[in-house]
Amino acid sequence: MHSRRKALTALLATSMMAGLAAPAWAQGEPAISADDPGAIIVTARRRAESIQTTPVAVTALQGAQLEGAAALTIGDLQGAAPNVVITSGGTGAAAANISIRGIAFADIEKSFDPAVGVNIDGVYIGTSTGQMLDFFDIDSIEVLRGPQGTLFGRNTIAGVINVKRSRPKNEFSGKLELEVGSYGRFSSRNVVHVPVVRDILAAKFFYMHTQSNGYYRDLADGGKHRGGTNNENFGASLLFTPSSNFEALITVDKQVQDFDPVLGSLTKTGDAFAGAMPPALVDQSNTRGIYNVIASKSLYGKYRSPGVTAEMNLDLGGIKLTSVTAYRESTDDIMQDYGSAGLYATNRDQTYHQFSQELRASGRIGDSFDYVAGVYYFKSRYHLDQATSVFGAAPTLQSTTGWSESYAGFIDVNWEVLPKVRISGGGRYTHDKKSLQTAFTDPGNPSASFAAPRVSDTWNKFTPKIGIDYRPNQNLMLYASWSRGYRSGGFNGRGLTVYSATLPYEPETVDAWEAGLKSELWDRKLTVNLAAFYSDYKGIQQTGTVAVPGIALPQTVVINAAAAKIKGFEADVTLRPVDGLTVRGAFGYTDASFRGFIVDQPVATGATTSISRTFDFSGVDMIYAPKITASINAEYTVPLEGKLDADLKFNAGYRYLSRYDQQISADPAIYPTAISAPAGATVDVPRNDPRLRSDAQNLIDISASVIFKLNDSTRARVTGFVRNLLNDRGSQTAFTASAFPVYWGFATAREPRVFGAQLGLEF
Repeated sequence: MHSRRKALTALLATSMMAGLAAPAWAQGEPAISADDPGAIIVTARRRAESIQTTPVAVTALQGAQLEGAAALTIGDLQGAAPNVVITSGGTGAAAANISIRGIAFADIEKSFDPAVGVNIDGVYIGTSTGQMLDFFDIDSIEVLRGPQGTLFGRNTIAGVINVKRSRPKNEFSGKLELEVGSYGRFSSRNVVHVPVVRDILAAKFFYMHTQSNGYYRDLADGGKHRGGTNNENFGASLLFTPSSNFEALITVDKQVQDFDPVLGSLTKTGDAFAGAMPPALVDQSNTRGIYNVIASKSLYGKYRSPGVTAEMNLDLGGIKLTSVTAYRESTDDIMQDYGSAGLYATNRDQTYHQFSQELRASGRIGDSFDYVAGVYYFKSRYHLDQATSVFGAAPTLQSTTGWSESYAGFIDVNWEVLPKVRISGGGRYTHDKKSLQTAFTDPGNPSASFAAPRVSDTWNKFTPKIGIDYRPNQNLMLYASWSRGYRSGGFNGRGLTVYSATLPYEPETVDAWEAGLKSELWDRKLTVNLAAFYSDYKGIQQTGTVAVPGIALPQTVVINAAAAKIKGFEADVTLRPVDGLTVRGAFGYTDASFRGFIVDQPVATGATTSISRTFDFSGVDMIYAPKITASINAEYTVPLEGKLDADLKFNAGYRYLSRYDQQISADPAIYPTAISAPAGATVDVPRNDPRLRSDAQNLIDISASVIFKLNDSTRARVTGFVRNLLNDRGSQTAFTASAFPVYWGFATAREPRVFGAQLGLEF
């Protein structure tokens, strides 16, 4: 370990010395802001550059776009960026299920790592909880598609969502907003910037509150609304700029959520729990019935997550040094029954904390070579106490603690080898260590109780990237790249036997090829960015129930069960045909298929006996991988004539997502075939359970705003909006418990049609 730390330190020192030896910023560096004020600036490669000169498939959304579309959370990106699906986790606080290019992660268990890295102000969020962010205080969002392992690290095999909040300003300013809407929605969101010491110290204070009654209906309580939430997000930032070449930005914030964690029922006749559940919750329609619940009023969810981030930048002329230090912790306490009307209830009490430190050096050497290099450290720990009661029996008790530690060193370079031709690439070396310890107590079956030893394992991975781009003129760039992504191995935090709680699973990897073009046409009124990709996805981590020789009970384990081939196409288009009108469109096509997804799984045949069969899941759909995602959004601003100094702004958007599955689980229709199949036979699984499929979504959002210009620096805004105008309802996450037989099923519901109005002030 000591030698590894020395190596990483040496890498950073070398990169710093190279930058110090370099001349000042070269004349040949592209002008980004001063000479090109219309450019969209992104930091997709940890350096500020125009999106049109960045050889990465990236969709960038600015804060004004999100405001005009009345977007509320990160979930509103779904469909707006090609091949991106984002849904609410349902069983975790502020949790998001995110899929990019057919690679998804849909679990709130903190022993598992996300497949999409969500970065807030340069800080990686290590779990899916806390990722469903509010959009109000957002400066920009970048959606990077494809593996980003070189610069953003492990657990970014699908891509990265890079979120940048607004920075404190050296002038008294701010924006305030009140909103009312359907289902008892009310929000107050406020940001104020204060110059503490002119041009030296600036402060930003923010407070956001959102509440709603929820859009589920409790059939046992006169149809009253359930699923309500109360969210708070508040904090402060300080920007210290004592000189022209140094700045320090410190942000302290806290996220608080109290919510009613009800879930809709997907239970069908034939499920093991069906006969004991209220008939009104059995055999409901997948699109409408899941909005009806029967749930105890004692259910609750509580989430608290404070954090602090410190970013420092030092510009030494030929080199820029950046340090990002962050600490975040969270506590969640959730009492939930998973759409089972109380038949299966859990109380999950969790604590989590993470610490990360990144040091980067960036600069240029001569006129044709620039680089970013650095080292990274991440450490986390979580503890879970879970009590589970089935059919009112005395609860079982699970106590699990997980530890994670990661070291990495990386470098990324651009080299203009010929006029208009650049080679880019680099690599990242990552060392991961994970540990887990679980104890389990079952009052009804003492023989099942155990205290497993603490187990640990380590993984090392090098994730390279290489690319080439060619700019025949200032309005066109062609590029191609190959990159490798890596998702860490680990241990199963749901293991409830010594075997399953101590069995490690190995990392996932993806090799991704991408080719694309970026173009600006018609005097830059039309932007067309295209990308085609092919991904070879290996070692896919999958939870399953397996039979283990010498162990009587079936084991729920995580195994590297399959591989997959994924290919597709993407388009991002922006058109500004006349003054005041902007039309944005996105299209994504994904063709994803499993390879070699074969597992041995027990099939229950009686109360005390079982047989095992081999199942081939290669024919089922991958989860959260719609073949088509598409969107078009138009924004039109009209100045109002006369004495009123105001603008009228219209915004209309349409998003389409084709159907997709939400869990890998065999269709119960093959259950008789599996039982009758001879021992040693392989049973083909043609599809997942149909109730786990989200139907095609057609989502229309519209808004109209009047923006009053009160003076040179003050604007007032009145907005009316409708989200999901067609009231397109259905599931956004779905799950069935166990298989052969299914015990029961549950789901979260999509937001129905919502009306609302906003009153805003910006000064």
